[in-house]
Amino acid sequence: MNTRPLFSLTYHAIFLLFLSLSISKFSSATTLSNETDKLALLQFKSHIDSPLNVLASWNDSFHFCQWVGVTCGNKHQRVIGLDLKNSKLVGTISPHIGNLSFLLSLNLASNSFHGGIPSEVGYLTRLRNLNLSHNLILGGEIPVNLSHCSNLQYLDLQYNDLVQGIPSELGFLSKLQILILRNNRLSGRFPPSLGNLSSLQNLSFALNNLEGEIPNTVAQMKSLTSFTVSGNLLSGVFPHSLYNLSLLTCIALAYNNFTGNLNPYLGTALQNLQILSIGENQFTGTIPVSLSNVSDIKNLDISENQFTGTIPMIFGNLLNLQWFDAQYNLLGNNSVDDLSFLSSLNNCSQLDHLDVSDNQLGGELPNSITNLSIQLLWLMLGGNSIGGSIPTRISNLVSLTALGLGSNLLTGNIPSSIGKLTNLNALYLYGNKLTGVIPSSVGNMTQLLYLSLFNNGLEGSVPTSLGRCSHLQGVYLSQNKLNGTIPKQLFGLPLVQIDVSHNSLTGFLSPDFGNLKLLVLLDVSYNKFSKEIPAQLGDCLALETLYMQGNSFEGTIPDLSKLKGIQYLDLSHNNLSGQITSYMANFPVLQTLNLSFNNLEGDVPVEGVFRNASAVEVKGNTGLCGGIQELHLPACPIQRSKKHKKHFAFKLILAISIVAAFCLTLFSLMALSWLKKLKKKSLSISTFGPSYQKISYKELHSATDGFSLENLIGSGNFGSVYKGKLGPDETHVAIKVLNLQKQGASKSFIAECEALRNIRHRNLVKILTACSSIDFKGNDFKALVYEFMPNGSLEMQLHPEDGLKQLRSLNLLQRINIAIDVASALLYLHHHCQTPIIHGDLKPSNILLNDDMIAHISDFGLARLLSKSGKEAFLNQFSSAGIKRTVGYAAPEYGMGSQLSTNGDVYSFGILLLEMLTRRRPTDKLFKDDLNLHNFVKLALPGQVMEIVDHSIFNKVGENDNMVSSWSDWTSGQTECLISVFQIGLACSAQSPIDRMDMNRVALELVSIKRQIPLEA
Repeated sequence: MNTRPLFSLTYHAIFLLFLSLSISKFSSATTLSNETDKLALLQFKSHIDSPLNVLASWNDSFHFCQWVGVTCGNKHQRVIGLDLKNSKLVGTISPHIGNLSFLLSLNLASNSFHGGIPSEVGYLTRLRNLNLSHNLILGGEIPVNLSHCSNLQYLDLQYNDLVQGIPSELGFLSKLQILILRNNRLSGRFPPSLGNLSSLQNLSFALNNLEGEIPNTVAQMKSLTSFTVSGNLLSGVFPHSLYNLSLLTCIALAYNNFTGNLNPYLGTALQNLQILSIGENQFTGTIPVSLSNVSDIKNLDISENQFTGTIPMIFGNLLNLQWFDAQYNLLGNNSVDDLSFLSSLNNCSQLDHLDVSDNQLGGELPNSITNLSIQLLWLMLGGNSIGGSIPTRISNLVSLTALGLGSNLLTGNIPSSIGKLTNLNALYLYGNKLTGVIPSSVGNMTQLLYLSLFNNGLEGSVPTSLGRCSHLQGVYLSQNKLNGTIPKQLFGLPLVQIDVSHNSLTGFLSPDFGNLKLLVLLDVSYNKFSKEIPAQLGDCLALETLYMQGNSFEGTIPDLSKLKGIQYLDLSHNNLSGQITSYMANFPVLQTLNLSFNNLEGDVPVEGVFRNASAVEVKGNTGLCGGIQELHLPACPIQRSKKHKKHFAFKLILAISIVAAFCLTLFSLMALSWLKKLKKKSLSISTFGPSYQKISYKELHSATDGFSLENLIGSGNFGSVYKGKLGPDETHVAIKVLNLQKQGASKSFIAECEALRNIRHRNLVKILTACSSIDFKGNDFKALVYEFMPNGSLEMQLHPEDGLKQLRSLNLLQRINIAIDVASALLYLHHHCQTPIIHGDLKPSNILLNDDMIAHISDFGLARLLSKSGKEAFLNQFSSAGIKRTVGYAAPEYGMGSQLSTNGDVYSFGILLLEMLTRRRPTDKLFKDDLNLHNFVKLALPGQVMEIVDHSIFNKVGENDNMVSSWSDWTSGQTECLISVFQIGLACSAQSPIDRMDMNRVALELVSIKRQIPLEA
């Protein structure tokens, strides 16, 4: 009997049975693995909120591979990608994310995740891309377990709140190409182990708290093209390891503590450099001549160091150079050859920014500067010892927007040819030895915003042609030999500051001064003005500084009671008579008052500023009496009338009552202190000065009905805003209550107090008072009280909540008016404050609108003052927890090691302007990959402008319906205006700061565009 076929059949059957069982087992395993991915995603969802309902599809109605943001592989239907960037998600990152074992890419950027990065991310061994950037408050440490993600190529954790050191274990990520950790609070040293990252191309640790030296192991990163560590506490010499990395195109070491000399062969070793930013350090020695070999360099910033010697002549070989900044060094020897380098720079045809101000450059100003690049926008040579005269052919530099030759030794006349620089916004010739007259041709510079000629020897009169400079805001002509009067042509200009002090001007002040509604500073002191002070000055409601001393003004002090923003008032050394007007005691922010050496008489008030002897001068007025004891004036004659006795008795009773109340209050405070062991407050209400009335927690609690939800009108980074009623007349106010449990809130409160204490502008929200106290539970309490804006924020107007009708349709003219308001406020903050201020967080929710739809910038919690030393201010602004800028509106250079700057505000303004016209947020879902709001608009202009504009812009004032008829009335001229506004938004939001439009010009062009739009638009 043949049994072989039976054996063969049996073997085949067994094989098929085994195969069937294997397939069944594999299928079950796959199903189980798929279920693991689904459960991991659901666990991830359970830890977050989605205000935009982005995760609505994450349910059983769809297979999880079809859920929004989820990508699965074709073979096993396992999750390989999770992309939820810009989804406004709020919550924590679930540890279950580590169960997505096939994950290749995880992108949760630009949300509001908090807590920490779960260590379970380290289980994702297949992961190639990890982007958790721009989550603002995502904190904790960088997990050491990330080193287990051995396939990781892209790691971006920038713009978060990460702390502690950079794990040395990251050096095991041998495939890593991009490592971006900038804008966190990382501390400690630069890990030497990172030198093992031989594939790394881009490294950015900017804006952290790293210290110590750069390790030599960095020399092993042979693929590195960009090395950015600006804005840390790093020290040592220029990292020697960088000299070995020949592929580097960008080195940014600015704002650190690096010292020593640069290697003379730097330019030979690093010939591919395009950006070398080493400003604000302590480098010494000479500028390496070898830098002339770096033919591709575009941006060379060596400012604010201690470089000596000369600027190499051979720099003329840098044909691609666009930006050269060497200000605040020790360059030059006050010798005749110091400026020789300027001739060589004539070869740099792309140069648009040249700043060598505040050095030790000597010699005569060469005629060769007139042959510099025709594209030159910014030429600054001030603060040196440059002599000679201003070349007549300076007019060749037709693109100039700013010319700075101040604080030098220039002589001769101002050439009339200077009037051909018709694009000039700022002309700084102060602090020289210039003579002759101010040429009338200055009136041809119709774009001029600032004319600064003070401290020279100029003669003649103030030219009437200045009246043609229709955008002029600042005129500084003090300390010259000018005569005549102030031309009436100036009174029709939008002047903000006028300083003509220390001249020989005569006549009387015109009543037309009252037309200068934007005037903040007027200084006519030490001239020969006479007659009476015009009462119309009281109509200059924006005035903060009024100096009129050292003239021959006579008569009584006029009614200036409407100048509620006046801070400095000096009427001394005149011939004024009469009494001190009582309204001066009511000026809420007056800091100094000088009425000395006049013929004033009568009682000196004892309220307001008169309570502070160090703030008031009244000597030299023999008829004055009374006042506080510290003024040492004779007592006023006592009137012994019955009325006086009653008044005296009333005052006595009042004094006794006040003393009793004071004692009771003191006892209460002592008891409260004992019960609570009161903590030391980070900021006293005195920050605002004595002019603000203190307000208690109890009053604010009552004003808001216990901070009820019905009165909640908004919330922000560090607190909530409530509507309330204060005072006997129940004035509506907005009360911002800080959430002190949130890290960074106290610093935000301090920043806002510092920013708002002395600024006054019609387009800045007005602060009424503040509260730094404790609540009913004994917890710290801080709040700011503002004037109430009935029309809410621009955010509410552009993007009403889901299901709500747009509050009103803003037409083109209204939007331009709002843009002008915002631009005016920024111009004031940047250029006209005693201490310039960077807002730092400009966006629609921070633009508030009053009854008349006039815009007011609010929320100065991230503002920065520019009066601090550059280094200290720069480091402080990035070292505190929670101080982060808003995604989409923050300037891109902030993440490249650049300091906060007015240019950053300009960028935010540009994005704001584009958003106003398109009604698309910069974080709109439409914008993916390389498409952003800026590029979206740029691609559409000019031919497709009607396809991107918000169509409600065509509505007439007050209309919300019938858009078709409004469209039919639209003219080609209005379309041109619309395109022009879009172009301003694009120019402001350019990627590079040097390409952005100057805010001075922004304001001018917006006003010009507005004039072309019919009022009924």
